[in-house]
Amino acid sequence: MTLFDIIILALIQGITEFLPISSSGHLALWPLLTGRPDQGVMMDVAVHLGTLVAVCIYFRREVGRLFVGLGHLATGRARTDAARLTILIAVATVPAVLVGLVMKLTGADIVVRNVEVIGWATLLGGFLLWFADRMPERVGEGALGLRSVLAIGMAQALALVPGTSRSGITMTAARAMGFDRVSAARISMLMAVPLIFAAGVLETKEVLETSDLELGTDLVLGAILSCLAALAALTLMMRMFAGSWTMLPFVLYRLALGVVLLGLTYSGALT
Repeated sequence: MTLFDIIILALIQGITEFLPISSSGHLALWPLLTGRPDQGVMMDVAVHLGTLVAVCIYFRREVGRLFVGLGHLATGRARTDAARLTILIAVATVPAVLVGLVMKLTGADIVVRNVEVIGWATLLGGFLLWFADRMPERVGEGALGLRSVLAIGMAQALALVPGTSRSGITMTAARAMGFDRVSAARISMLMAVPLIFAAGVLETKEVLETSDLELGTDLVLGAILSCLAALAALTLMMRMFAGSWTMLPFVLYRLALGVVLLGLTYSGALT
C-alpha cells in the first residue's frame, strides 16, 4: 500500500469514526469510487485501533471508570457506580457482537459493502438523526439504565451495515430517548471502546501471522495518523455539542452524500 493510500485511509477513519457520518461507509467508498486497491481487513483494524487509543485518551476518566468497574466486579462488588457503568456498557455491546458474528459467518458483511447500500444507509440515517435531534433534551448520563442501553445497543448493531454510522445511530437512539447532545455523544463514545477492542483482538492474530515487516510498518503508521485525526475530530464535535450546535451540519452532509451516491449508482456512472 502506498504512503498516499495510508494517509488518506487514516484521515478518513480518524475524522469519521466518531462523527455521526459513518467511518465504515467512507472506508468502503474509497476503493469503490477511486479504483484504488482495497485496503484489506488488517488496515481497517489498524486505523480502528488508532481511534480506540484516541477515545481512551479523550475520555480517559470515563474509560478509567470502566476498568475500575471491572475490578469491582472481579472482587464481588457489583453495586458500585463504576461496576454499574461497566455492566451497562457490556450489555449494550452484546447485540452488535451477535449480529456481527452472524454477518461474518453468513458472508453478509461482504454483500452489504457496496455503494448502493452505503448510499441508502447514509440517506436514511441522516433523516433519522434529524428527527431524533428535534426531541427536547430532558435527561443526562445519570438517567442511563438497562432499558436505555439495550435500546441503544440494538441500534448500534445496525451500524454493521456500512453507511449507517455507529456513532450516528447510537446518538440518534439516545437523542430519541431525550438524552442531551453531550450525554448522547459521551454514551456513544464509551460504547465504542469494547467493540473496537474486540475487533482488534480478533484480527491481530492475522497481522502477527503475516510476519511482514513492511506491512507492520504501514499498519503502525495508519494507526498513529488515525489516532491524531480522531482526537481532533472528537475535540471539535464535543465543543460543538457543548455550545449551541445541533446535529444539523452532520444531517445535511449525510443527505448530500447519500443523494450523490444513489445518483451515481442508478445513473450507471459506477458500472
